[in-house]
Amino acid sequence: MARKTANDDPLAPVTLAVGQEDLLLDRAVQEVVAAAKASDADTDVRDLTSDQLQPGTLAELTSPSLFAERKVVVVRNAQDLSADTIKDVKAYLGAPAEEITLVLLHAGAAKGKGLLDAARKAGAREVACPKMTKPADRLAFVRQEFRAVGRSGTPEACQALVDAIGSDLRELASAVSQLVADVEGTIDEAVVGRYYTGRAEASSFTVADRAVEGRAAEALEALRWSLATGVAPVMITSALAQGVRAIGKLSSARGGRPADLARELGMPPWKIDRVRQQMRGWTPDGVAVALRAVAEADAGVKGGGDDPAYALEKAVVTIARAARSRGRS
Repeated sequence: MARKTANDDPLAPVTLAVGQEDLLLDRAVQEVVAAAKASDADTDVRDLTSDQLQPGTLAELTSPSLFAERKVVVVRNAQDLSADTIKDVKAYLGAPAEEITLVLLHAGAAKGKGLLDAARKAGAREVACPKMTKPADRLAFVRQEFRAVGRSGTPEACQALVDAIGSDLRELASAVSQLVADVEGTIDEAVVGRYYTGRAEASSFTVADRAVEGRAAEALEALRWSLATGVAPVMITSALAQGVRAIGKLSSARGGRPADLARELGMPPWKIDRVRQQMRGWTPDGVAVALRAVAEADAGVKGGGDDPAYALEKAVVTIARAARSRGRS
C-alpha cells in the first residue's frame, strides 16, 4: 500500500511519489488527476517522461492560462532529469503556480537525491510507493484491496491468492477485482482455489507445503510444474527455507494459544495452525538436515551447480524424508 504524509490533500501544489512499485506510482498519479477533475472537469493533464521535460518546458507548462484552467503536470522518472531541468524544477518548487499540481515520480535512490531533498524541504505532499519484496507486505496489500471495495477475504484466502499470483501487484489487484465482481459474500480459500487452482498448484509455496508435509511425490510434481511455468528457482528455495524455518520455530516455541505464539514468532495466527499440522513427524535433527538441504539447493540455483532443477529435486526429497523422521531408526 502506498503510504502518505500528513499533508494528504491530492490537490497540494506538489505531490512527490517515491519508490519503484509501478502500480502504486500509477495510483498516486490517478488520485491526483481524479481530485483535479472532480474540482474542474476541464483539467488539463500533461504526463511527461524525464526526457520530455527539457529546460524551459516546465515554465511553459505552468505559465498562466487565458482560461484559468486547472492543470496537472506529471513528471515520471524525475531522478533522470538533466541538471538544467532540475534547476528549473527547484526554482518552481519555491513558487508553485496556482491551480496547478505538479506530480514528481522519483525512484527514491541516490540518483537525483538533490531534487528529492528540495521537494521535501519545500513541503511537498509525499506518497511512498516502495517495492513490496516481502510476502507479508503483499499479504497486507491484498487485505487492503478487499477493504478498499468494502469486501472481506479470509486470511487463508488472502494467503492463497498471494501464493498463487506471486509478487506482481497489478495481477494481485486484478485478481481481487475479479473475485469481488464474480462472487458474493466473503471470499474464502475454496473460492480462490476454484479461480486460480492451476497457478496455485504451480506456486513455490505449494512445493514447500507438500515437501514439509512429507508428500515427496506431490512436491516433486508441483516443483516440475512450477519450473515449467516459469517460476524462478530462487523463489522455490526461498519458499522451502520459509517452510522449514517455520517448523523449527514452532517446534522450539513454548506452547500456547495461536495468538500468543503468533506475536512471539511473528506469524499470523492462521499460519500457526497450519504449521502445527505440518510439523507432525518432524524432529530437531530432521529440521537441521532439511535446513542443510535448502542451503545446498540455494547454492546450486545461484550458480554453484550445473543443474538447478536437480538441486531443487534433491532438496525436496530430503525435506520430505526429514518430515517423516520421527519414529524412524
